[in-house]
Amino acid sequence: MTSRFDGRSVIVTGAASGIGAASARRFHAEGASVLIADVQEAAGEALADAMGDRAVFLRTDVSDENSVSAAVDTAVERFGKLDVFFANAGVMGALGPIAKLRAADIDHTIAVNLRGVILCMKHAVRVMQPRRSGVVLATASPAALVGGVGPHVYSATKAGIIGLAQSVAAEVRPDGLRVNAIVPGSILTGMTADIATGDPRNLEAAAKALERSNLIDRPGLPDDIAAAAAFLASDDARFVTGSTFNIDAGYTYAPGNSPFARGDWAEPMGMYEGGRHT
Repeated sequence: MTSRFDGRSVIVTGAASGIGAASARRFHAEGASVLIADVQEAAGEALADAMGDRAVFLRTDVSDENSVSAAVDTAVERFGKLDVFFANAGVMGALGPIAKLRAADIDHTIAVNLRGVILCMKHAVRVMQPRRSGVVLATASPAALVGGVGPHVYSATKAGIIGLAQSVAAEVRPDGLRVNAIVPGSILTGMTADIATGDPRNLEAAAKALERSNLIDRPGLPDDIAAAAAFLASDDARFVTGSTFNIDAGYTYAPGNSPFARGDWAEPMGMYEGGRHT
């Protein structure tokens, strides 16, 4: 493993499980000091203990501004600065037909998925801007870009994250800060397992369920997203900001199977006016 983050500090929200945990481990393995921010206390503490030196857990509710501010201040106090903030925490939230959605579920989904990311960006930039250095990442979704593949409010919040990342990237670019959004495809996590099987712990059955829709030879893994996050946060991506980085095996922009290059069309030909073939 490389050491691209030696001497750097990172906050990852939603870091007690899934994509967040894989990302926290990846940053730590590459030398970073990592603050694991999550509402899942037992899992967060266990991850910090397993990672050992340079890792700390802090219970963080991203829908609460004081909690987000405290996470940023804790990272600065413990590690001396904040170099990377990965705003990854999110929920599926409100489910059901648009005509039947409950207002309380709508509000909570927006509070976590969109308001929470706004607060994370606000407080990350607060401490990064004076140093004129830092990277902010946020987790979006294919549901932000493709209709009908996610719950309504979830889709709206994830679309909002993409717009937010682009807007904030434009503001803070002159200050030396970079902001990018990550779009994970179907990733084998507890949340995906819950959707696919009804049991967030049954990753094996979820992997089998995802096989039917895999666009490559396996499901996406949390480590795939962690690798993308580490790249975008590193100096290797110093010319990348305001981008939407799709880690989805082509699901969003290349979902087809190229039918005009297979089967009846496996050999080259031309099709022109009036059904004329050449």
